[in-house]
Amino acid sequence: MTFSIVAYDPVAKEWGVATQSKFLAVGAVVPWAAANAGSIATQSYANTSFGPRGLAMLAQGLSAAETLERLLAADEGHEQRQVGIIDREGRATTFTGSDCHAWAGGLTGSNFAAQGNILVSAATVEALAVGFENARGELADRLVAALLAGQRAGGDRRGQQSAAVLIVRDKGGYAGFNDRYLDLRVDDDLHPIERLQGLLELHHLYFGKPAPESLVQIDQKIARELQRIAKRAQQYHGAITGEYDAATREAVEGLIGIENLEDRWPFGSDQVDPVALRFLKKAYPAKKPRRTTAVKKTARKK
Repeated sequence: MTFSIVAYDPVAKEWGVATQSKFLAVGAVVPWAAANAGSIATQSYANTSFGPRGLAMLAQGLSAAETLERLLAADEGHEQRQVGIIDREGRATTFTGSDCHAWAGGLTGSNFAAQGNILVSAATVEALAVGFENARGELADRLVAALLAGQRAGGDRRGQQSAAVLIVRDKGGYAGFNDRYLDLRVDDDLHPIERLQGLLELHHLYFGKPAPESLVQIDQKIARELQRIAKRAQQYHGAITGEYDAATREAVEGLIGIENLEDRWPFGSDQVDPVALRFLKKAYPAKKPRRTTAVKKTARKK
């Protein structure tokens, strides 16, 4: 009762899955991926064993088509299943069993497979494909853009409830300890894809690394703004001087840690990431001056 897209980015060496459904916590069921192996979407009375078993086959070097053939052959209920698979080389395949609820079907393209069941029409899957091919940005951005396009074309005919996007790449996880670069889920929401897009933007904010050429030198104006922000956050207690001195740096860098912006901040330097600075300005806006109302005094008659 879901639509999904699996895809591969040959430049970034990323594999991913994005999905939406009128189903609680679809991200806990449909998406599976492993770096240097591939990604799998298993749905429609989902056989969740297709995830780990299929990834193990892909890691051994089997193609998407070979993996799908083996998974279906071992599953007596395969006519109720729907699956999309992309392998380590970007080869894609999709399957829709004859017992899946209409409308149900899928298609493949260069480095992706899109599929869905209980949809308004085939237009949803077609929009998934076009939305992915026309989108820009990271693989995650393009996958979520595909979901939005699919939803606008009709989506799940029962409505919306949850959405998820999963992206893996070698050592792409936090601090490089695993391959889970991005794993975002909206488990229950009236507009789960839009909410997922918002979470994706936050991911880029917190974990994006600014290019060295994008950094801006801290001048007197920026220093004054950073002092104001740090003071508003109760991290700085000095005067607003416009000097980025040791006390100011300590206060600002302490605030960066509180706001989880470490990946964006050039600690120890006299430069600032414009994206992080915009976030801080929004999070700690300048206080508006209090408006005073003049009181007209009337002389008492004697």
